[in-house]
Amino acid sequence: MSASMDAEEHLDVLIVGAGFAGLCMLYKARALRLSARVIEAAPSVGGTWYYNRYPGARVDIQSLEYSYAFSEELQQQWHWTERYASQPELLRYANHVADRLALRGDIQLNTRLVAATWDQDSRLWHATAHTGERWSSRFLVMAAGLLSSPNTPHLEGLESFAGRTLHTARWPEESVDFSGKSVGVVGTGSSGVQVIPLIARQARQLTVFQRTPAYVVPAHNGPLDPAWEARIKADYAGFRSRSRQTFTGFFSELPPPTASALAVSNEERLARFEEYWQIGGFALLFAYYDILLDIRANELAAEFVRTRSAPRYSTPRPRSCCHRPTVSAASACASIAPAITKRSTCRTSHWWM
Repeated sequence: MSASMDAEEHLDVLIVGAGFAGLCMLYKARALRLSARVIEAAPSVGGTWYYNRYPGARVDIQSLEYSYAFSEELQQQWHWTERYASQPELLRYANHVADRLALRGDIQLNTRLVAATWDQDSRLWHATAHTGERWSSRFLVMAAGLLSSPNTPHLEGLESFAGRTLHTARWPEESVDFSGKSVGVVGTGSSGVQVIPLIARQARQLTVFQRTPAYVVPAHNGPLDPAWEARIKADYAGFRSRSRQTFTGFFSELPPPTASALAVSNEERLARFEEYWQIGGFALLFAYYDILLDIRANELAAEFVRTRSAPRYSTPRPRSCCHRPTVSAASACASIAPAITKRSTCRTSHWWM
């Protein structure tokens, strides 16, 4: 039941956002016998995995880890198809959770929060939606996420551009055909790294506008290994517990790093870097304990990533697939920030295909 336009509906907990955090919070509030409601601006649950439906969108944490741990039945029943799940599968998962746990009765879609104030005397939050509906609650949980508001660059002439403008964080539901078109992509963060190769497969010409080069590591994605899935599910509780003891919250099957990158020979260090590079994802973080603590150790890891990435800048590319200015490996791989300190990105596809 939604709030009246004239009177406030009183709740114990009002939750803003029906993404992964909001769904979890609603489940937890119910378990505590609290009255709770989720309001969500989008027409669907899923949060970032509803809006970010651009080609190539996928998670960069392994699927068996990027999932809910509060229900053993849920995590045993759900089967991921890939090591790193794609956006459509992640959205299916969010909808499955909402249905499986019967959460939808307390989720109000197409409802945007426009105001919230705290009343010290009554010790209550008073919230208002764009519809005029109002709620009071003991607790207000903001589960909208850090990056829920798209940032459109202020580019001179953008308002008069006659072509189509798209944003990865608000991608249309219908398929976009880039065949025969000249396309410009602004940015090489996670979204750019994922979408660029797929646009390049179709576009007549693709130009990438990059301010700051990013460190990109291979995901080595593929179908989920059934044997690995069975092993994890045989002790999911233990797997989750071990993950909570890591400094990242994931990759608990890797041994905790105990050696310093500065204390081993160059040959041993390169061999270990290569071993973890082949694991894929953010495994390189686990090679040595001081990669994020000592700038000298970090530079050794950064140089390894630059060296492994350099051949990609000199490999011939079909001109019909992608065009960009000629750059050297040194200039393309240069970076302002130390490796993996600014958000690194995982690639599933090559920059050009």
